[in-house]
Amino acid sequence: MKQTDNWTSKAVVAELRTLGTEENRAGLARFGIDASRAFGVPMSVLRPFARRIGKSPELAQELWESQYHEARLLAILITPPKAMTADRASRWLEDVQSWDLCDQLTNVLARRKDSDQLVLVYADDDREFVKRAAFALIASRAVHAKSAPDTEFLNHLELIRNAATDDRNFVWKAVHWALRQIGKRSKDLHGAALAVAEDLQSAEDRTARRVGREAVRELSSEKIRTRLGVV
Repeated sequence: MKQTDNWTSKAVVAELRTLGTEENRAGLARFGIDASRAFGVPMSVLRPFARRIGKSPELAQELWESQYHEARLLAILITPPKAMTADRASRWLEDVQSWDLCDQLTNVLARRKDSDQLVLVYADDDREFVKRAAFALIASRAVHAKSAPDTEFLNHLELIRNAATDDRNFVWKAVHWALRQIGKRSKDLHGAALAVAEDLQSAEDRTARRVGREAVRELSSEKIRTRLGVV
């Protein structure tokens, strides 16, 4: 999709100022997001705005460099998967300090065929949001990487098991998110993921137990079992 208007980064930021509200800006803090450079524009407004702008990796880079929170969310939304290269994603992750930017970025990155190669790279980085990116990427690929083989996700289960003791809020939540999404991807993966979740549920570590408990609750539900055809 090409740009529908001659948007500049300055014009986009000016528009964002008019779209934000103090109420929404204050609400960001309740979700653990730093609002010091935010306008208070919700995703329900940003997504149609991104469609108005159209895809533009060049404008996206300018918006990212503005450092405004919603401008960076827009930057991600107007970057096509083919332009969300490993280099761009990793450079942007250097600046990420919120779960929403992390998750939106990995959501786009997951649509790249080769993005699974970044999972181990990010998981080996101890910075909270880079490490979160590894598991957010697994979760997103479990949904969007339709042609990826099940073996890709089976190989990540041990990584998930090892990271389940990381008690940082934005890491452990991404770890159990990844485990749940793997278990919901296919009937075969369901059994393997549920087995890991059940093991973690009985672990000595408190955070691992919480990860396991959250995953077991969803993967054992009648809704998921029925959809996957699990007896």
